[in-house]
Amino acid sequence: MRFSVSMCVYGGDAPDNFDAALNSVIDQTVRPSEVVLTVDGPVPETIEAVIEKYTNILPDLAVDFKVVYLEKNMGHGETRRIGFDQCTCDLIALMDADDLAVPERFEKQLDYYARYPELSVVGGYIREFVGTPENVAGKRIVPETDKEIKEYMKKRCPMNQVTVMFRKEAVASVGGYIDWYCEEDYYLWIRLALAGYKFGNVQENLVNVRVGEEMYRRRGGLKYLKSEASLQKFMLKKNIIGLGRYVINVSERLILQVLIPNKLRGYLFQKLARQ
Repeated sequence: MRFSVSMCVYGGDAPDNFDAALNSVIDQTVRPSEVVLTVDGPVPETIEAVIEKYTNILPDLAVDFKVVYLEKNMGHGETRRIGFDQCTCDLIALMDADDLAVPERFEKQLDYYARYPELSVVGGYIREFVGTPENVAGKRIVPETDKEIKEYMKKRCPMNQVTVMFRKEAVASVGGYIDWYCEEDYYLWIRLALAGYKFGNVQENLVNVRVGEEMYRRRGGLKYLKSEASLQKFMLKKNIIGLGRYVINVSERLILQVLIPNKLRGYLFQKLARQ
């Protein structure tokens, strides 16, 4: 089955990590039909060298490689939207520029679609690591069935975005990626659920994700809290959650994202949101 992989890279990404991420996309038991790379603003020559490397490699592997350059940095939401629009296959897999897909990732997701053709979004677990994949810091396990996922959605984001493979037609029907500071994926899953589309998560690790203090710093601060709180308000307005759950969700996020320091935030993420 044909499918696209959509990736984004920007000037702050580490070239070696970007190279490893791209290699993990093609070092698969089932390779994608195309890779669409959106370059989010100016990048250094070291990033350009990696792009040039795969421009030469991918055609020999019968993988189309499309590179889309943006003149200025647009941020994740808008960059993902542009990459999504450039994909030509009905199935699109997402991948970040510093993570590592396991070699059977795409094969497992395609098999899952074959078993459950009614699904529009299929994700899986992530394993978080520091430095090397062997140095595991934790893993994020997400529920499997559509019913479980939609129940979990009331509390937390139910999909690991970097593992997701979705049907382009379904995502396009709800407006595609719409920028929402650090929450564009959660917002998309909510809109898909409201439209009646179905979800599933492979109950296995699909992507190894780099973590560190910088990741936890991005998940903190008043701006992040305001974004999360407004998304909770949207769910309240759409009757996905009630007032009690809204108050609990916002209160938990206030404590985790604003009232505690980064190091303690990282510890609590591992204890409360990871295994």
